Amino acid sequence: MVQIEIVEVGPRDGLQNEPTIVSTAAKLDLVADLLAAGVTRMEATSFVNPRRVPQMADADMLSASLPRGACRYIGLVLNGRGAERALEAGLDELGAVCVATDGLGIANQGQNSEESVASALAIIAAAQAAGRTGQVTIAASFGCPYEGEVDEGRVVAIAERLAEARPSEIALADTIGVAVPKAAGRLVRRVAEAVGPIPVRAHFHDTRNTGIANVWAAVEAGARTIDASLGGLGGCPFAKGAAGNVATEDVVYMLERSGVRTGLDLDALLAASERLSAVMGRALPAMLGRAGRFPATTSRS
Repeated sequence: MVQIEIVEVGPRDGLQNEPTIVSTAAKLDLVADLLAAGVTRMEATSFVNPRRVPQMADADMLSASLPRGACRYIGLVLNGRGAERALEAGLDELGAVCVATDGLGIANQGQNSEESVASALAIIAAAQAAGRTGQVTIAASFGCPYEGEVDEGRVVAIAERLAEARPSEIALADTIGVAVPKAAGRLVRRVAEAVGPIPVRAHFHDTRNTGIANVWAAVEAGARTIDASLGGLGGCPFAKGAAGNVATEDVVYMLERSGVRTGLDLDALLAASERLSAVMGRALPAMLGRAGRFPATTSRS
């Protein structure tokens, strides 16, 4: 049976775009709920300029209080200073980000595409030098809010350059939720062929209601790690309309019902999503929380 690893990105990508600041204590409660549901790899926070992303201003404080041992924690970093902070905070993995286009790269991290690749390579090297794991995400892999269509060959070429640094993983991110299954599967397959044996991870947003279908296409194309956010929270602060990561509970429901194991407890995820909804003060985008699971049991998925 195929096993898919879910990287839970809710504590970082899920919360980063929320206008109401979530307390560190509430974030730690969220982390505890996710651990109880069986999450073993999690994007915990980002080490970025707090003036640009106020929700992540407590990155150092949060990292100091994370329960250790059962989970690998990822800290997203965009530059050398962020890498230093993440290493000092004891994060297991540094998640670098480069951008497939100049437009989003400049808006997101003040660098054009080539500069963002160079920065990502330096972050991977810093992680490796410190005995940690360095992995990288290619943002705007399927489309850009400023430049429109993104050439697949450009993304493959970036992945090949990144592979020379031997990152633990290369992720393809549909930052603004424009991908469709045919393109998702094709690009995952092309990048996997270009960078093998480095694993390819996939990160989709459900902005245009294609996220779950894209996850399935990526899995069929060989991706064995998928990003998801509890409740479907998320979005990029620098890409207008880029709302909604694929929801962890929806992804797990689809995969487990399709005979693909995730190792996560669906009932525990649903309970955690309900508690997160109360923290956020509104219903979350995930569909399973509204419709309920099927069959309606409390057994482990």
